[in-house]
Amino acid sequence: MDIKILVAAHKRYWMPDDSVYLPIQVGAALHPALGYIPDNTGDNISDKNPNYCELTALYWAWKNLDCEYIGLCHYRRYFGHKVHAKDIKKKKEAIFTKADYENLLTKYDVILPKKRNYYIETVRSQYEHAHFKKDLDETEKIIAEKYPGYSDAFTKVMNQRKLHILNMFVMKKSLFDDYCNWLFDILFELEKRTDLTSYDTYEARLFGFISERLFNVWLERQNLKKCEVPVVFLENIDWPKKIADFLKRKVTGKR
Repeated sequence: MDIKILVAAHKRYWMPDDSVYLPIQVGAALHPALGYIPDNTGDNISDKNPNYCELTALYWAWKNLDCEYIGLCHYRRYFGHKVHAKDIKKKKEAIFTKADYENLLTKYDVILPKKRNYYIETVRSQYEHAHFKKDLDETEKIIAEKYPGYSDAFTKVMNQRKLHILNMFVMKKSLFDDYCNWLFDILFELEKRTDLTSYDTYEARLFGFISERLFNVWLERQNLKKCEVPVVFLENIDWPKKIADFLKRKVTGKR
């Protein structure tokens, strides 16, 4: 199988020694070269990276990369086997190899990270507590205008409590191309309607945040055989702090 898994990175970092992985520098138009494939060649939106995050790598791959299957991971987050150890060596050993992807892709249409459960929040209320409500509302309007057949899927996803996050996936390139055509049409329209001048650096990552939700909306309308697998986090997560911040936003409404 001709599989390419993009590894989005904005700095030098350890990379798996497997030909299936393709390290790509996001925002290459704005920063010194890292020695990875840059996202600023050919048709690209590399200079939009502060607002589009890893989507600048997706856009580059959509327009410039030829392969049978494509996926996205991050330099610190990979699809892999379940691992409880904090030992970095064991985490690296748990990361999927090309053989792992080939095995799954003979049985499934798309590989996805296991959903995050917000428990006390819906997808909509979580976004509204963590980001600007008006941006999600505008996205909903754009879908109603341009892709009304997805409006019910949008509502359904917003009312759920679980979400595939991180924009991680593996699927056929032809399917990926269809997704990108849909996704970027919506995001570019949202960009036209949004004034980011008052947004801080975090909130300016708007289109990356919105795309995580839109990916789930798109999946809702596809008749795909899905496989959910663990994500290997190479760096330890401070879960007590993340949970405390989550609860603070829920109670106070402050980010």
